[in-house]
Amino acid sequence: MSSTKELNIVVLGASWAGLGATHYIMKHVLPTLPTRNGEKYHVYLVSPSSDFFFRVASPRAVASSQLMPHSKFFFPIEPGLKQYDSSKLTFLIGAATAWDTAARTITVNSSADGREQSLPYHALIVATGTRAPSPLFSLQHGGSEETKNALKAAEERLKTAKSVFVGGGGPVGVETAGEIGEALNGSPGWFASGPPKNQKVVITVSTDKAKILPVLRPALAEKAERFLARVGVTVKKNARVESTEVNKDGTTNVTLSTGEVLTVDVYIPATGVTPNTEFVPKNLLNERGYIQTNSTTLRIDEAGPRVFALGDVGNYTRGGIMDLDSSTPVVMTNLSRDLHAFAEAGGEKLDAKPKGPDREYKPNLKETQLVPIGQSKGVGSIFGWKLPSIFVWLIKGREYFTNMGPPLVDGSKWKKESSWKAKEV
Repeated sequence: MSSTKELNIVVLGASWAGLGATHYIMKHVLPTLPTRNGEKYHVYLVSPSSDFFFRVASPRAVASSQLMPHSKFFFPIEPGLKQYDSSKLTFLIGAATAWDTAARTITVNSSADGREQSLPYHALIVATGTRAPSPLFSLQHGGSEETKNALKAAEERLKTAKSVFVGGGGPVGVETAGEIGEALNGSPGWFASGPPKNQKVVITVSTDKAKILPVLRPALAEKAERFLARVGVTVKKNARVESTEVNKDGTTNVTLSTGEVLTVDVYIPATGVTPNTEFVPKNLLNERGYIQTNSTTLRIDEAGPRVFALGDVGNYTRGGIMDLDSSTPVVMTNLSRDLHAFAEAGGEKLDAKPKGPDREYKPNLKETQLVPIGQSKGVGSIFGWKLPSIFVWLIKGREYFTNMGPPLVDGSKWKKESSWKAKEV
């Protein structure tokens, strides 16, 4: 091996998965890699945005920038990376536009000037995540300004709105409707059970299913409906949003699968997500556009050695922060094993396999979801255990987990390596 050959470890995406992976690699993987054969490793973090957007907080941010100011959920990425040797880490602000698995290269389009560069990789982690249909709930294809502007515009429109329609009965839709309801209709009384007496705004949330919050048991979904009613939110079930049309006066016509057409002052789409995989070869995707991932090792087996999917972009996960926290150490351990195997083979065997068993990903399939409703209530379950409303508020509803943002961005979340010992086979 030439002593000047650089071996690139490329991480695509700088949200929860990609940022966590980058910090973990710099702290715990890179320092352990042998260089006796002249290896020179370099990590590239690629993201179209220079900011990290903690999207979990967006339902409250839509309703009120006073309750959820931008400083609590938008964080610049670069300051957290300055702790590392710049000769070993590069942050590229741009988007992956093509992936050649045979040549082992990623084409990156620069956000600054639109120029393209071909980035060869020795190892690759795809952590590009998913995007919501609205910039209110996720970054789209570029930086954070579109989302910041969308949040400001939504808050301004809500100030004068008399009717609001939220399309989507999952946690984001329910949380958003609840936050808007309490922000505009006021906090319900301690013993209130029905709609507010002096309701100012008519708010509707719709789902194409028989109940809202499909991950949770029916009793919790019904409880969520009661909490929504307290802040003036009505639920429409078995009613999919078929189309929307913006009128000249700024109102929106919302056509439902039931045939009903509603004209509302503010329409907020919160219906599902799309994986950010437009650059991924079609043979690596499933029918829904997610990357086909080895559900045990989290490798993308069909893409060649030392290639992994991490986070919502892979078809192995149900999504969520808890799942990311359990899958990140799996990818990091197996990546390290793969890199060491290549080095131990003298750098001459591209697909060198590590000895012994891999670290295995074990998903949590038990009912787990926390859904705040307004500023003091919520429903949820962890590992199948139903939580009282006050616990949902204590765990998530107070700050929407925003205290987790800074440790992720500055890397202190992964200050300690996740311990693992291979079982004898």
